[in-house]
Amino acid sequence: MPAARYLIGIDGGGTGTRARLVDSAGRRLGQGEAGPSALGQGVDQAWRNIRQAIDAAFLAAGLTPAAEADCALGLGLAGAEVATRRERFLASAPAYCKLALATDAATTLAGAHAGRPGTIVAVGTGTIGLARHADGRETSANGWGFPVGDEGSGAWLGLLAMQIAQQAFDGRSAAGALARAVWRTAGGSRAELLAWCEHAGQQRYAELAPLVFETEADDTQAAALLAAAAQAIEATVVAIDPRAELPLALCGSLGRRLEPYLDAATRARCVKPAGDAIDGALQLVREQIRQPLAPGIP
Repeated sequence: MPAARYLIGIDGGGTGTRARLVDSAGRRLGQGEAGPSALGQGVDQAWRNIRQAIDAAFLAAGLTPAAEADCALGLGLAGAEVATRRERFLASAPAYCKLALATDAATTLAGAHAGRPGTIVAVGTGTIGLARHADGRETSANGWGFPVGDEGSGAWLGLLAMQIAQQAFDGRSAAGALARAVWRTAGGSRAELLAWCEHAGQQRYAELAPLVFETEADDTQAAALLAAAAQAIEATVVAIDPRAELPLALCGSLGRRLEPYLDAATRARCVKPAGDAIDGALQLVREQIRQPLAPGIP
C-alpha cells in the first residue's frame, strides 16, 4: 500500500463537518467545513459533505484536491456505533489509501486527553459522555440519539423550546420571551408552526437552542431548561465516572456554554481539552498507518 502524502482528520456531527489537512510530517495545511455528516442523517449525505469539507481544506491550503489514493482519512462521525450504518458507510467509501472510522465521541475523547485516561461530555447538536479509565475500560452514557435521548443537547433544548412555544400559542401556558422568540423564528401561526415541525429534524431543532440562552434573563421557562440541561450533563458525568477519579473535558459548542450552569463539584473537575475531535481523528488514522487493521469502532 502506498504511503499517504496527506492525512485528513474529519469531525462529523448533526450540524456540520470539519476537515483538517496535514502533510505526512504532521504540518497543518488547511481546514474546511461543510454540512452535517452524522450517519443517522444518511450515508450519501455524509460522504457528500465529507468530500466537500476535504475539498474546502485543500482550497484553504492553496492546493488542488489530491487523489484519494494519496490521502489517509481518519473520521469521527456521530452514529458510527450503529453497525448497519457503519457498514454502509465503509462499503461506499472512495479508494483512500487508509481509512479509519470511529464515533465522534471516541475521537473527541482521544483529542481532549491526548490519548490518556479521562472523561468527556460532548454537547452540541447531540450529547454523549465517554470515559477511558486507567485500566483501558471505556464507559459511556447518554448519546441515545434524537429525539428519544441526547438530553442536554442543542436539539433537545430546541425541541423543548418548541413545545413551550406551542403550549403558549394555544393558551396552556403564558407567552414568555422564549415562546415569542420561537414564534419569530418558526412562524407566528398554528399552520406555520405545524409546517416547521413537520420538516424539522435534529439539525433544525438545534438551531433553536441559542434562543434559550438569549431569553434566560427574561423567561423563567428558558432558565429552567438550562438548569435541566446542566443536570443532564451532571448525571452523565456521574454515570461514566462514578468515583470522580478522572479529569473532565466539556466539549462541543454547548458544552462550553453550559459549564457555568454546572454545580461547583463538577466545574472543579473540568480541564482545558488538550486538543479537539479532529486531533483525535488524526491520531486514529496515524495508529492505523502504524498498525494496519480493518477499519472499525474503538
